[in-house]
Amino acid sequence: MAGQGSGGNVIAALCNVFIPGLGHLVQGRLFKAIMFFLVTWACYGLAVTVIFIFLWPVGAIFHLWAIIDAATYKGDV
Repeated sequence: MAGQGSGGNVIAALCNVFIPGLGHLVQGRLFKAIMFFLVTWACYGLAVTVIFIFLWPVGAIFHLWAIIDAATYKGDV
């Protein structure tokens, strides 16, 4: 990656819009990819149930965080 604002970061951020963690995987950050994917989809999945409906905002926050984190990635500095 060339750095913050590079085309690669834009592509990674767009990937995260559709699947949280995919953009991090594109950037080569496996741990963050797994973390964002699991946490976001666990929150969304549990929010479908009536009991844990309050978890959808947590999932949305992690989803937005994944997009912003991929867009502002500066590489190994």
